[in-house]
Amino acid sequence: MNLLTIGGSDPSCGAGIQSDVKTFDQLNAHGFTVITAVTSQNSSGFGLVEPVSTQILKDQIRSIFSDFKIDGIKISMVYNSMIIKTIFKELKDMKIPIVVDPVIKSTTGGILLEKSAVDDFRKFLIPLATVITPNKFEAEFLTKTKINTKKSLQNAARKIQKSGAENVIITGIKDGKRITDWIFEQNDEFSESSDKLDVINHGSGCNYSAALIFALTSGKSLRDAARFAKRFAHNSIKNAQKIGKGFAITENKNQDKIAAELSRSILEFASIKDIYKNIPECQTNFVFSKKHPKSTKDVLGIEGRIVKTGKRVSVVGNLEYGGSKHVATALITMNQKFSEIRSAINLKYTPQTISKFERVKFKVSHYDRSKEPANIKSDGSTIEWGIKSAIRGSKIPPDVVYHRGDVGKEPMIIVFGNTPTQVLERISKIIP
Repeated sequence: MNLLTIGGSDPSCGAGIQSDVKTFDQLNAHGFTVITAVTSQNSSGFGLVEPVSTQILKDQIRSIFSDFKIDGIKISMVYNSMIIKTIFKELKDMKIPIVVDPVIKSTTGGILLEKSAVDDFRKFLIPLATVITPNKFEAEFLTKTKINTKKSLQNAARKIQKSGAENVIITGIKDGKRITDWIFEQNDEFSESSDKLDVINHGSGCNYSAALIFALTSGKSLRDAARFAKRFAHNSIKNAQKIGKGFAITENKNQDKIAAELSRSILEFASIKDIYKNIPECQTNFVFSKKHPKSTKDVLGIEGRIVKTGKRVSVVGNLEYGGSKHVATALITMNQKFSEIRSAINLKYTPQTISKFERVKFKVSHYDRSKEPANIKSDGSTIEWGIKSAIRGSKIPPDVVYHRGDVGKEPMIIVFGNTPTQVLERISKIIP
């Protein structure tokens, strides 16, 4: 995935394009940058701002799009009207997700949007937004509305939508010991909350919007993308490091490595051409476990599914330990005998798919659900029984296990591997 961030340079790397590149890298996306302004700031204070010229801004944007396929864009610090109008002219015909993060002032006290540019921000940048992500102060500033009730919050969001944004997320609304983000679609609204962390930090807003464009570009719904971004930003605050003399700088280095690899692999799986043809009626889950999993709570999976939507697939739900039951149970059963096997995915069964796996010399095993004992059916341990039957007597783990179904039971293929990357490599052998 290729993501472009357009914004200001922060030499402390706490916010700005440097922070966005760190976030994209942590999420295994490739980050591209277009600089709108150079700032001098650190964790304690803010110095000077020097905007770039219209010509170099235009050349930066065109140099990126003339060479690379960009999948999603984040726009943050724009500073003045010339920059705003140039970005609008260059991006107005784009048909990819765009997140606008309307930074107006920095945590360290710097003014990041000139007063004379506010009207042009409303006129030209807000209409570009697939989603715009103001915090409470920014929403009040843009709408000239005091937000102190739920109704005033709704009114502010609707005003922003009337300016042209498809969707609005107003972040950081304090609610006792909770912090809530309110998400407004065209005809719906909902919220995501987390515990309030008593950390004054530099960079969480940038982390949120960067994670949001990643999630939207990955195919997540706005609800799921907002939840993903909320958790990512919350984690970045929790792991913030006080490395300077002032505010703590947000950090996500402690991100679960299992989640990072599985997230990347799900994205790659979903981008395989015509992969929708391999999604079963019960849909697909992709899992990766901790070492020596004892239960499904040790297995990371999608709390929803990878679902077929026409000739595409979408990821519905976020990654959760315990998010999968059936595929996770199959994996645990396999892992009990072959501890190196820690990842699996289920695919639609066809004889042709099995033949392809066999032609490329993968070890393929199967079990017959019609021979399943009555007591197994009644106590719900079908999957465990099936996998144990398929690997009974095996000295090496099968790469693929399948069954042809039974009355009322859909046939299924499960591809196993040591890691999600290895599972994808096996799939790529039969689906170029």
